[in-house]
Amino acid sequence: MAGWAVTFLIVALVAAMLAFGGVPGLAVSVARVMFAMALAAAALTGLIALLRKPR
Repeated sequence: MAGWAVTFLIVALVAAMLAFGGVPGLAVSVARVMFAMALAAAALTGLIALLRKPR
């Protein structure tokens, strides 16, 4: 049980270091770019499906 406590303590310390180090701002920027790319891919796929001739 003490092993789990130490593991979670280490995970919490790493998360705190990342959170206070400015990584969340970078993560938000990356998430916005990935969302825009996924939205563009979905729109392109929908457009291709509409323009494609039925078989």
